[in-house]
Amino acid sequence: MKAWKSLAVLGLTAVACGGQVSIGGGGGSGGVGLGAAMGESKTKYSRDIDEWHKGRIQRLKADDGWLTLVGLFPMTNGTHTFGSAADNEFVLPAGAPAHAGSITMADTAFTLTPASNAVMTLAETSTGEKPPVVAGDMKLASDANGKPTKIQMGSIQFYVIDRSPNTFLRVKDANSPVRKNFKSIERYHVDKKWCVDATFEKYNPPHPIKVPNILGYEDNSMCPGVVTFQIDGKTYRLEPIAQEGDELSFVFGDATSGHETYGGGRELYCPMPGPDGKTVLDFNKAYNPPCVFTKFATCPLPTRESVLPFKVEAGEKAYGDPALHMHH
Repeated sequence: MKAWKSLAVLGLTAVACGGQVSIGGGGGSGGVGLGAAMGESKTKYSRDIDEWHKGRIQRLKADDGWLTLVGLFPMTNGTHTFGSAADNEFVLPAGAPAHAGSITMADTAFTLTPASNAVMTLAETSTGEKPPVVAGDMKLASDANGKPTKIQMGSIQFYVIDRSPNTFLRVKDANSPVRKNFKSIERYHVDKKWCVDATFEKYNPPHPIKVPNILGYEDNSMCPGVVTFQIDGKTYRLEPIAQEGDELSFVFGDATSGHETYGGGRELYCPMPGPDGKTVLDFNKAYNPPCVFTKFATCPLPTRESVLPFKVEAGEKAYGDPALHMHH
C-alpha cells in the first residue's frame, strides 16, 4: 500500500450507478433513463471517467511519480556507499556525483553521511522549503511508521523503504528514460455497465491476510471486510487489501490478466460505504500498478480470492507486454 498510495483515486463519491454487466452480451445500463437522457447521462459519465484518467496520468508523470523509479537497492546492517561510479555498492544514474556518500543501517536506524562535494537538500518539508543537508551524519527515517526522509540530489531523489522483512533504498530520477519515453495508456471503451452497485460487509475484527507481491514474498495486511456484487445474477466477492482513509483499495485479477491486461492484476479503489454498506465498484477506473512501468516497484499481487473468473473489459489495458511479471 505504501508503495503506491500516491496513485490513489482522490475525491471519489459513492454515487449508485445501477449498472448491470452481461458477460458476453450487450449489457444494460440499469438506472439510466431512455432516449435523450440516456445519451446525455452516458456522455457526462464518460467525460467524468476521462477527467479522472487524465489526473491519474498527471500523477504518474509527476517529477517524483512512478515513472521516475531507477533503483531498488536491498539494505543490510552496515555501511553502503552510493554514487554514479561503478565502485559504489549502490550505483546511481550518471547525474549523481561519482562518490556521493554512504548510508549506514543499524537495524531500524539509518544514517546518511554525504560526501563533501555532494549537494543535497531535504526533498519534502512541512514548510515547503528545501533546506540543504550539511556535512556530517544525518538520521534518516524509513517509511515504516509514516513518511520517510526524502533526500534530493539534483534530479535524483532517494529514501529508505521498509518492505518487511526487507529494507531497500528507493531511488528516483526525474530524468529517467522511462518517464521521458512514456506513451499514453490504452483503455477499454468507457461503458457505464461496468459501474456496479456493491455491498460491503465489515469483518469485526478485521481479518489478517497475506498479500503476495512482485518481489516473491508476502506482506501481512488487515482486511477490513468483503465487497459483494452481482453480474448476470451471480454473486462475486472481492476482498480489499486495505482501508486507506475514506476508500477501500483492491488488487484484482480477471480473465483478461496476462492477455489484454497486465499479468499481475490491476488496482481499484472504491468509496468507503456508509452505515448501509452500499458502495460502487467502477471497473472503468481499474488501473495498472507501477510494476507495469518499472521493475523497481514493490507491487502487491491479487490474492487467490480476488481473481474473477470472467473478463473485466473495462479500465486500463496492458502497457507493453501484458504477460510480464506473472504470478510467482
